[in-house]
Amino acid sequence: MAVIKEYRSVEEVVGPLMIVDGVDGVKYNELVEVEMQNGEVRRGQVLEVQESRAVVQLFEGSSGINLKNTKVRFSGKPLHLPVSEDMIGRIFNGMGEPIDGGPAIIPEKSLDIDGQAINPVARDYPDEFIQTGISAIDHLNTLVRGQKLPVFSGSGLPHKELAAQIARQATVLNSDDKFAVVFAAMGITFEEAEFFMNDLRETGAIDRSVLFVNLANDPAIERIATPKIALTTAEYLAYEKGMHVLVIMTDMTNYCEALREVSAARREVPGRRGYPGYLYTNLSTLYERAGRLVGKPGSVTQIPILSMPEDDITHPIPDLTGYITEGQIILSRELDNMGYKPPINVLPSLSRLKDKGSGEGKTRKDHAPTMNQLFAAYAEGKQAKELAAILGESALSETDKLYVEFTTRFEQEYINQGFTTNRSIQETLDLGWDLLSILPREELKRIKDDMIDEFLPKKGE
Repeated sequence: MAVIKEYRSVEEVVGPLMIVDGVDGVKYNELVEVEMQNGEVRRGQVLEVQESRAVVQLFEGSSGINLKNTKVRFSGKPLHLPVSEDMIGRIFNGMGEPIDGGPAIIPEKSLDIDGQAINPVARDYPDEFIQTGISAIDHLNTLVRGQKLPVFSGSGLPHKELAAQIARQATVLNSDDKFAVVFAAMGITFEEAEFFMNDLRETGAIDRSVLFVNLANDPAIERIATPKIALTTAEYLAYEKGMHVLVIMTDMTNYCEALREVSAARREVPGRRGYPGYLYTNLSTLYERAGRLVGKPGSVTQIPILSMPEDDITHPIPDLTGYITEGQIILSRELDNMGYKPPINVLPSLSRLKDKGSGEGKTRKDHAPTMNQLFAAYAEGKQAKELAAILGESALSETDKLYVEFTTRFEQEYINQGFTTNRSIQETLDLGWDLLSILPREELKRIKDDMIDEFLPKKGE
C-alpha cells in the first residue's frame, strides 16, 4: 500500500502548475490532493520531479490558493477510475464523477487511466464491418471494428450532429454481441452538451451509452484527463466484459489547446504553432488505445472529431492525427453551404481498412466495385462541372452531361441523406446502382459484366 506523504512547502503557483519543494520519493504521474486554507480539496498530478522539487498540474485550476496555508498530499499512485458495467446509461463529468443525479457507481475495480499499451503481437486485425447508417461512410469509407477513423471538421460545420447520428445508429451486423458507445466531450459549450444528452435520451441510445462531459468553462487541465478516462472505461467494457465499444471523442482540438496551455506554463520550447513538440507522441497514446485483442471478443473502435482551425488540413492537429489514424472523414464547407447533410467530402476522405471490412459475407459482393465506380464517376462529374463553369455547357459532350447529372444527383440523394435517416448497407448499395444507371453501360469500366447484369436496374423498371 502506498504511503501518503503531506507537505506544506508550496513554493510557487504558475497558471495551472504548482511547485512543491522539499519532497522525497515522489514519482511522475502520481495523484496529488491539495487542501486549501478553507478546507477545499483539489486534485492534481505530478508532471515532473527534479531532485527535491515536484511540479504538480492542478485539475481544478489554481485560483484562490494561499501558498503558506496549503497542504499537499502525494498518494503514491496514479489517477485511477472506479469502473463498473453500471456506468452504461449514465452521464459523468470530465473526471468521471456522476452528474446525472443518479446514485454513485459501486466499482467492480479501479483502473489506472493511463492504461496499458497494447502489445502489437496481441493485436487482432480489424476486419469486421460496423454499419453507421450513413452511406458516404458505410459504402465509400467503411468503418471497421477496432479501427480509429477521425472526422476532420471546421468551425460551424455540423460535426456534433454527425457525431450524435453515429452514436445513435452504429451497429455491428449479424452479431449478438453487446454494443456500447462511450462519448467523451472536451471543452464543449453547455448548449452542445445539452444537444448530445437530449439526442441520446430522446432516441433511447443513452441506454447503451456512457457520457463524459467536460464543458468549456471547466478547467482546461481536466480536459487532458477526460479522453483517458473515457478510453479506460471503453477498454474495461471491451476486454473484460466482451462488448464492442465505439468511442466518440469531440473535440480533439480543445484537448490539444489544453496541452499547449500546460506546455506554455512549464515554459517549454514550443513546437509548430506553439503546440508542444511531443504532441504527436501524446496523441498516439490516445489513438493507439483502439483495437482488438487476439482471443478476446470485445473491441474498441474510435471516432475522434476535430475542428481544423481556419479549415487548414496542414494544421498540426489534423496533420499529426492523419499520421496516426487509419484514414479520415472530411466535412466540406461547400456542401454545407448548399444545405447538404451530412456534408461529407467524399473524394479526399479515406478509410485505409475499408477493403478488410467489406465484400461477400460482410456486406455484399458488389461493395468494392460499386465503391470504386462511384468514386471515379463522381470525380469525372466534378471535372465536367468545372469545365462547364469555365467554357459553358456547350463545351460538354453528351457523356459529360450525363456525368454532370450523376454528380448532382449523387450529392442530392446519396450524400444528402439528412441526420435522421438510417440506411442499411443494402439500401446504400441499391441507391448506388440506381445512380450508376444514369451513365452509359460502357462507362462502368470498374465493374465486371456479370455483376452489372445481376445488379444494374434495367431502363424503364
